[in-house]
Amino acid sequence: MANNTLEGNRRHIPRQTGRTTTLVDAIEGTLADFLAARIAALDATDPELGGFARTARDLVLAGGKRLRPTFAYWGWRGVSDEPVEPVLPALAALELMHTFALVHDDVMDESATRRGRPTAHRIFASRHGERFGTSAAILVGDLCLVWADQLLARTPIPTATLFAVRARYDRMRVEAISGQYLDVLGETSPGDWSEDRALLVARLKTASYTVQRPLQLGLALAGSDSPEIDLAYENFGALVGEAFQLRDDLLGVFGDPAVTGKPAGDDLRTGKPTTLLLLARRHAPLTLDDPERLAQEIAATGAPAQVEAMIRERVASAIAALAAAPIAAEARHALIELAVRATHRPA
Repeated sequence: MANNTLEGNRRHIPRQTGRTTTLVDAIEGTLADFLAARIAALDATDPELGGFARTARDLVLAGGKRLRPTFAYWGWRGVSDEPVEPVLPALAALELMHTFALVHDDVMDESATRRGRPTAHRIFASRHGERFGTSAAILVGDLCLVWADQLLARTPIPTATLFAVRARYDRMRVEAISGQYLDVLGETSPGDWSEDRALLVARLKTASYTVQRPLQLGLALAGSDSPEIDLAYENFGALVGEAFQLRDDLLGVFGDPAVTGKPAGDDLRTGKPTTLLLLARRHAPLTLDDPERLAQEIAATGAPAQVEAMIRERVASAIAALAAAPIAAEARHALIELAVRATHRPA
């Protein structure tokens, strides 16, 4: 796995209590230190705000794959041989933005669990009711987005480099929000949706802020403006990100909730026009009022096998897109490994 590669790169990873940490350890530590200071500041204003901030912190630190900072790291390492400590704030900021997106997504999808735990709106609803839960969760997401900006700004890099990083970061945020809007819109008229539009949603909502822009943000962090590497990261990221979303589509219907940490069938319950559902509809009429029966009907159409083939094709094309890029061999190897791991996962 990519983090095993990191453990062998002792010069570049922060040390902790006499041992070499992984990148994920370093990200977790950066987030924990930053959030402790933010909580203390809000606690001093009002203890209720401190509690609010602690809930946000718990959501941020509740696990997860930390894929976004990992892709950004290897985008940076592809052209940089410098120690990683100075860029950790920028890498960790991606996890705060990710929490913002997850919390708001869970509100919109009315999801009950995330990573095997109650979602933010459920946590707050258990205290003061559903309306309060929804309102407080939206505010938690907003707070995480502000915190992401604050942490990114703490990265000790030249101003011109920070502006270049910020340009990628802002583009990523606009694309993620745009993709989420189209995702919500699709639920209002799923019969009018096309497979091409479902893939556009995947590119905007998932590929952009999971793989594509983090890679390019990492390149900018290194102070590089190589058009050749930027294009390779653009193409690789779009393909791997689409494959990542296609895997999510499959897991959303056929995944084991005990492994995914999320209820199965949420997409079917809301009628979300995923690529999987649209391919299945092309083959047979579907029963839309019973998620369990619908999952069986989708399986019978052969659409899951088609989606699996689409995933394999995208990963193969992504690897080819990266093959000639003038980046460090270690980074190329790690990114290929990440691409496979991110798109062939049980959760």
